[in-house]
Formats: sequence, structure tokens, C-alpha cells
Amino acid sequence: MPGPSTTARPHRPRRAGTAPLLLLGAGLLLFAATLLDAAWRGSGGAPAQAQQLVATLGLTDLALFTEARYTRHLSQADRHTAFQDHPLALDHFPSGSLVPPPARLRQP
Repeated sequence: MPGPSTTARPHRPRRAGTAPLLLLGAGLLLFAATLLDAAWRGSGGAPAQAQQLVATLGLTDLALFTEARYTRHLSQADRHTAFQDHPLALDHFPSGSLVPPPARLRQP
């Protein structure tokens, strides 16, 4: 009776999708790590730090984004500014989708 075969398996090349899948997995792990770090640190005085930064730099108004004037200074924008090119035009600045409308406009 012959013994078990000791021949080595031939080397198979990696699939084409293995490297992108590994990169995606690594990116998701790093993203999860940033979320965990933010949760661990908490807000811990962020408004006080922001006020100190504004006072130190001598800023006149808080500039959240650098793209469009209605996202740079939210207090200076009206509700039609994003649609100033055309009434049905979509907002072409990404930061416009990150800032919700003011509370007074969301109330029925």
C-alpha cells in the first residue's frame, strides 16, 4: 500500500481583486480607528478651544469652509444663495451638503 503523496501543490497566482480588497479592508480599519479615537477623546472643551483660537488669530467670523461664500459665513447667507445660478440648479460645492439649513427654516 503506497504512502501519502508528498508532491507539493503548484503555486497559484493571486487573483486580481485581492490587493484592492486588502487595501479597502485596511482603509476601513483605519477609519474605524479614527472613530474610536474621536469617541475616546470626547468633546472635552472644544468650544473653549475654538473661542481661544478665534481670539488668538483675531478672526472676525468663524470660517467653516473655503469654497462658497454661503458656506464660509453661515450667518451671512440667505436661503436662496445656493441656488443663485438657477432656481433648479444643484449645489456644486460639497460643503453645501454637509451644513443643514438653519433651525428656523426646518420648522413647519
